[in-house]
Amino acid sequence: MSKYLVIVESPAKAKTINKFLGSDYTVTSSYGHVIDLPKSKLGVDVENDFKAEYIVIPERKKNLETLKKEAKGKLAIYLCPDPDREGEAISWHIKNALSQVKAKGKDKDKDVPKKFYRVTFDEITKDAVLTAFKHPREIDTNLVNAQQARRILDRIVGYTLSPLLWKKVSRGLSAGRVQSVAVRIIVEREEEIKRFKPQEYWDIEAELKRKADSEKEKFKAKLSKYKGKDIEIHTKEESERIVAALEKAHYVVGDVRETKKRKNALAPFTTSKLQQEAFNKLRFPAAKTMHAAQGLYEGVDIGGEGAVGLITYMRTDSVRISNDAQVAAKAYVLEKFGKKYYPEIPNVYKSKKTAQEAHEAIRPALPLREPNAVKDHLSPEQFKLYQLIWNRFIASQMAPALFAQTTVDIKAGDYLLKTGATSVVFDGFTAVYEEENKEPEEKEEEKYKLPILSIDEPLDMLDLLWTQHFTKPPPRYSDGSLVKTLEELGIGRPSTYAPIIYTIVTRDYVRRESGYFRPTELGVIVTELLLKHFPKVLDVEFTAKMEDELDGVEEGEIDWLTVMKSFYSPFIHTVEAAKLQMKDVKKEVVPTGELCSMCGKPMVIKWGRRGKFMSCSDYPTCKNAKSITSGVKCPAQGCDGELVARRSVRGSFYGCSRFPKCRYITKKLPDAADEKPEGEAAAQG
Repeated sequence: MSKYLVIVESPAKAKTINKFLGSDYTVTSSYGHVIDLPKSKLGVDVENDFKAEYIVIPERKKNLETLKKEAKGKLAIYLCPDPDREGEAISWHIKNALSQVKAKGKDKDKDVPKKFYRVTFDEITKDAVLTAFKHPREIDTNLVNAQQARRILDRIVGYTLSPLLWKKVSRGLSAGRVQSVAVRIIVEREEEIKRFKPQEYWDIEAELKRKADSEKEKFKAKLSKYKGKDIEIHTKEESERIVAALEKAHYVVGDVRETKKRKNALAPFTTSKLQQEAFNKLRFPAAKTMHAAQGLYEGVDIGGEGAVGLITYMRTDSVRISNDAQVAAKAYVLEKFGKKYYPEIPNVYKSKKTAQEAHEAIRPALPLREPNAVKDHLSPEQFKLYQLIWNRFIASQMAPALFAQTTVDIKAGDYLLKTGATSVVFDGFTAVYEEENKEPEEKEEEKYKLPILSIDEPLDMLDLLWTQHFTKPPPRYSDGSLVKTLEELGIGRPSTYAPIIYTIVTRDYVRRESGYFRPTELGVIVTELLLKHFPKVLDVEFTAKMEDELDGVEEGEIDWLTVMKSFYSPFIHTVEAAKLQMKDVKKEVVPTGELCSMCGKPMVIKWGRRGKFMSCSDYPTCKNAKSITSGVKCPAQGCDGELVARRSVRGSFYGCSRFPKCRYITKKLPDAADEKPEGEAAAQG
């Protein structure tokens, strides 16, 4: 029989760790939280210092009973959930639950031990795990208080505002301290887009060549100034006038400037940067990124070695890496690329002030395993993400890249044109990794190759190209840009971004369209109501300040009860006022001009649990109701139905109004841009 019990969160993690520890240890999993606030009620005594009513999660009762049985007779229990505040809270709850177990009579020797140790590690490798077990610690009450404060605060906001929305809009809705602010950001961006008025502007470029060159060696220069001042062209008439003048002008090289530019390597990934780059490079939504990363962290069976953790912990805002990781990266760079690719002084990166420096950045676990060496053991998503993490980490330890930039001014009478080129002098870290700085549709076109030009050199003008453009509205948010914005504004924390996005999509407050978020009518209505009656809760600066205070609790600088009390009193007053003053959307009806097919009374549009629908105005006497169709005929062969917007647990879609006779579904209307219908499916949600 083993002497010690080790408790982790997931079976995959247990499987990986089990092979590192000897027969004296039994490794089991709690399957995440086993104790939490009840789902059926608030579970917080707001009048008694916000005392929480913690209960065993019904689905986890069997797990807890198993833990209790496993704990009996052990000399000590090692609590090894994830190295963050959630993991600390899980450890605290398990310790409290197991400490209450008492053996009776002759089984006194099988009592649950009084010795509990907290063990954390950033990577699940043999060396990291064994080293961590040599340095166990006590449970960090500051981390527990920070988790408890966030949990209770979010519970109060959610369980207070959500019923209000059920009453005023429709059942099944939710509001949250962070999720509602995220929806607001998306709604306000959509309003910006709607308000945007395109402005016309024109670009003029000249196709030029050196007199000694052939036309194949032409290059372009863009009109920049007139009589020394920046030029803006807003009409076709202006363009025609300028082009006429440029056609008569003589073109001469006015100035040639050459500069060298260093580009330093990028820091290894934090959670938010990983989510941004995984979207920009791989088009992964945040949830997909975190799911793949979780598997890489907890362990993957790579054949002869069994289950191995391939990356460090994936929820972090630190860019620090261990000395061992730095040494391993140096050895790899020197062997694969050579001495000139390693910097004279090793690269060290500075995290933001709120970062938990006890954690590391997301990097490959040690020993380093090249992506192709483990490719056959990974899912396609895991391989792509591991390769991204690997390349970013190796590049972070490499020398800067060096570029030569040439800028050329070309005089044409009173006009000045500019052109330029950039060439790589030394690729440095870019031999491994380049950041995807822009959303895919924002990438610039490649420039013409530039010949060697001299000052006062005359040029031949081959053609003038003048093109009309219109300014574009700000782009909608994607997973990547929304995460970036939330981080910059201080809204939420790395571990919350993916769940926030998942929630606002599944609640149908926003929908993904070709990877970008568009708010639904429901999302707009809920945001308007909350913004009107709870401006402070939806205020970006206030929410960011709350995050800072909760971080202060984690650091032991602020008492968690102080945070709760300062928030609750003004909040509950606004709730009471909103109950009386908030508009009742449910009771608002919109005439349709259509008569009820059952009783002849007018049909009206109402809000319900699944959104807008048509109902008889004589409800509940007449219960005739039907979905509002899109006006687009169902593409299924032989079907005379129309497509209707619907929702399911998998998200939003369009289904046939004749369901269940016709089971056609599609993510987008057939005439929507660039996306074909998905065809038939077995059932609609």
